[in-house]
Amino acid sequence: MIKKESKNISRQRRHARVRNKVSGTAACPRLNVFRSNSNIFAQIIDDEKGITLVSSSSVALKLKNGGNIEGAALVGKDLAQKAKKNKIERIVFDRGGYLYHGRVKALAEAARENGLEF
Repeated sequence: MIKKESKNISRQRRHARVRNKVSGTAACPRLNVFRSNSNIFAQIIDDEKGITLVSSSSVALKLKNGGNIEGAALVGKDLAQKAKKNKIERIVFDRGGYLYHGRVKALAEAARENGLEF
């Protein structure tokens, strides 16, 4: 019997394929998304220096329901506002191996509506 690969290992493989093509620079950093069952996390990363420039999460915002679409949209809005304060306007989006659907899509669209370009 062949052991089935877990969903998270499959996601990590997809993310590795995306990361081969997507990289953040100082001029155009990378917006990375991580989604757990109960929360969502996002950070803007400069891969050349290996540092996180801006981050936000449903945990940091103390959201009661961080694992839903509304929570993801609030995280995206907060992240975009923090990025504007740090003079970050253009980014490249890294969906983290997840489908561009649901919470990931809500976070991305909220970030776009609040001034980030990608």
